[in-house]
Amino acid sequence: MKFLTRIDPLYYILALFILVLILLINNVVLSMRVKRMTKKYERFMKGKNAEDLDDILHDTLDKMDKIELSNQRAMIKLEEALNSIGSTYKKSGIVKYDAFKEMGGNLSFALAMLNSDNNGFILNTMHGRESSYTYIKEIVNGEAYSTLGEEENEALDKALNM
Repeated sequence: MKFLTRIDPLYYILALFILVLILLINNVVLSMRVKRMTKKYERFMKGKNAEDLDDILHDTLDKMDKIELSNQRAMIKLEEALNSIGSTYKKSGIVKYDAFKEMGGNLSFALAMLNSDNNGFILNTMHGRESSYTYIKEIVNGEAYSTLGEEENEALDKALNM
C-alpha cells in the first residue's frame, strides 16, 4: 500500500490524459464511419420509399426465378445434346486413289465414317472416263461384313486409329 501512495499524482493525470486521447481518436474514427454509412444509406434510399424497395425486391426475385427456369431448360437441352453426340460420326478416314490406271489424278476415294462405338459406313466412289460407281458398306463394331478392298481397309484403319 505504501507503493501506491508514493506515486506522483502527475502520473495519474498523464495516464488519464492518454486514455482520454485514445478515446477521443476512437470517437473520431467511429464518427467518420457512421457519416460514410449514412451517406451510402441516403444515396441508396434517395427517391425511394418502402413500397418502391418492396417492388424492386419482388421484381428482382421474379427475374431470378425466370433465370433459374431458363437455366434448367438449358441444362435439359445440353443433356439431350450430349446424349445424341454418341450417335454422330466422329471418326473419319479417307483414301484417294486411281481406280482405273488410265485415268490419273486420284479422282476415286474411299471414305470411312464411324461414331464413338465404331459403327458407321465406308463410301467408295470409283471415277472412270465414262462413268462413276459408288458403293457403301456397313461397319459394325469396327468390322465390315462384306469384303473390303485395299483402299477401303486403309480408310477404315485411319478412322479406327483417330
